[in-house]
Amino acid sequence: MKVLQKKNTVGAAIIALVYIITKVLIDGGAIPQHISFNLFIIGINIILAVSLNLITGFTGQFSLGHAAFMSVGAYTSAVITSNFGQPFFVGLIAAAVTAALAGLIIGIPTLRLKGDYLAIATLGFCEIIQVLILNNEYLGGATGFNDIPNNTTWTWLFFMVVLTMLFISNFVKSFQGRACIAIREDEIAAEAMGVNTTKYKVMAFVIGAVFAGIAGALYSGYVNFIKPTSFDFMRSIDILVMVVFGGIGSITGAALGAVALVIISTLLQSIPELRMVVYAVILFVIMVYRPQGLLGKGNLNFINRFLKKGGSINGNIDSKESI
Repeated sequence: MKVLQKKNTVGAAIIALVYIITKVLIDGGAIPQHISFNLFIIGINIILAVSLNLITGFTGQFSLGHAAFMSVGAYTSAVITSNFGQPFFVGLIAAAVTAALAGLIIGIPTLRLKGDYLAIATLGFCEIIQVLILNNEYLGGATGFNDIPNNTTWTWLFFMVVLTMLFISNFVKSFQGRACIAIREDEIAAEAMGVNTTKYKVMAFVIGAVFAGIAGALYSGYVNFIKPTSFDFMRSIDILVMVVFGGIGSITGAALGAVALVIISTLLQSIPELRMVVYAVILFVIMVYRPQGLLGKGNLNFINRFLKKGGSINGNIDSKESI
């Protein structure tokens, strides 16, 4: 991608303008606290949704353990910054590394499974992590981890969101991303064409875990208090709903889903008992009337394009697809 193209320059200018305006408004107190809180939660959820979309949407692996990677990153960053007094940047790196290791540990044995079996395995991993934290007094146990330094600023959040979307967008357009899409479309056909399916599934799983860990670090550095129940099974369902709502296989769709569901959740704060009912209705309506989500998955049908061009995934594939 040519950095100095007009489209990229305009896009970078818009991103910089959004960052500057929002930062000035937040620092100046022009944005009420509850709206500022929702902005931060939206940013964290965008990272979670986009990273899960890489696993579920682009690679076709049904994972219900994304909240576990988020919890690993959240507690790692909390320990590094609170107990050891290290800078937030160190906490972010440690959160990403530990989440990646967790993704690698669970990914290698479980990604041989498919469909419902993989979902159950990742759900089990999520429950294991939660139980381990509940029984670890050093991490606060059931009472939670208190007094976490307030390190998550708008600058950190904004640029982590931009980094997540740019990295995963470029990964999807790379040779490795094409291989992941081929696995999603037809794993047997992809393997017959020479794709190392296990390698690329684990790669996507680890990358998704890295950004989930970063989201966890940002979350703990913003709310200043975390507990195991903040990262339970329902949290994984929330992230999955964002992906499905926006469009499985669409990066901008996942981001839009995260924004929409935070807004819906905010509007339903006065009646929290109906929150999951509304989520269920949304999923039902989408699955029946628009199963591809709000934005669908764009022009990412790798197999059809491969057959039309008569190319090989071992070579370079030119594409002008939109996200």
